[in-house]
Formats: sequence, structure tokens, C-alpha cells
Amino acid sequence: LLTSTLETIIMVSLSTLFAVLMGLPLGIVVYITGPYSAGGLSPKPALNQILGKVINILRSFPFIILMILLIPFTRLIVGKSYGTMATVVPLSIAAAPFVARLVETSLKEVDTGVVQAARAMGSTNSQIVFKVLLPEAMPSLVSGVTLTIINLIMNNLIINDTKIVKGVIILSIISPIVVVIESSIKLLRLNTKPKTIIRNIISTLLINKLK
Repeated sequence: LLTSTLETIIMVSLSTLFAVLMGLPLGIVVYITGPYSAGGLSPKPALNQILGKVINILRSFPFIILMILLIPFTRLIVGKSYGTMATVVPLSIAAAPFVARLVETSLKEVDTGVVQAARAMGSTNSQIVFKVLLPEAMPSLVSGVTLTIINLIMNNLIINDTKIVKGVIILSIISPIVVVIESSIKLLRLNTKPKTIIRNIISTLLINKLK
């Protein structure tokens, strides 16, 4: 059980990393090219619609079918179509459009007044994205990554036909860490003192343990 759990942690960690690396810029592009009414910074309707349809198509694919279709590509990248590293390829590609949509949604939740203020001060689109939108949307993005990890664990259980105990163990490890990160980010944005942040982390871990 320990070996298989460690393998799952490696697969989920790498898949999450690659999914975020692919999904984050894709989600940002979809947001930027959206209409002004939806917060778009540089509307490009044709590109936005194409990317949106690609994301929707990939998200609608059943994971097992997508995994089978990606076997030649997986073999090309990894050299084989089975094993820990080979599993990372379909997991990452399946999760990337999910991450992209979560990123787009998180950016849309940012107060438009903040974006307008940044634009009024002469900020470029890249400055607005990296210095305004992403920092403001960070708590929501962290929650999105949490959902992605849970989704990857479920897909991994489907692939390996393993016991649900493995998934429960990993979730029990990840959940308190994510909760602490989300709470710390919110407190840091409120300029909370370090001692208060540490007390909050300890209380959060204790509450999570009691649950």
C-alpha cells in the first residue's frame, strides 16, 4: 500500500504541475481575448471562440477514451504506454482544460473596479494580469488547484483500479495543507501580523484534525 500510495502521490503531483503549466496560460488567454463585458483586456472573438470550443471538447471527453486516444502520443513522449510516468501524460492533458476554465472563472471574479483603476494608471495588459488579476484571484486559484488534485486522484483510481483507501490517504494529507495555504493567503492580503498567521495555521490544523 505504501509503494502504490507514493506512486500515486508522484503521479498526481507531476500531473498537477503540468496541468497548471498548460492550463494557467490558456485560461489567461481565454480571459484576455473575451469581450469587454466579461472583463476581456484585448477582445479577439474568433480566437476566444476557438479556444473555448477546444476546452469544452476536451472537458467533455470521457477520461478513459481520452487516455486510449493518447496512447501513441504517450508512447512518443515517455517511450511506453504504461507505468507511473506514462500515466502522467493523459492525466495532465485531461486536467489542463479543467484548469484553464477554473483560471478564467477566477479572473472573472476579480472586481472590475480594480482592473479599471490599474488601467487608468497606465498599466499594460501584462502588468494588469500579473500584478493585479493573479494576486487578487489567488485564493480562488488555490481552490481551483485543490479541485484539480481531487479530480486527478479520482482519474488515477480509475486508471489503476486501486483501492479507494489510497485516495483517502492522499486527500487526508493534502486537505489540511491546502486549507492552511488558502487561510494564509487571505491573511497576508489583509496585512495580518506573522504571529496571528501562525496562530491561525495551528488552529486550522487542529480543527481539521478534529474533523
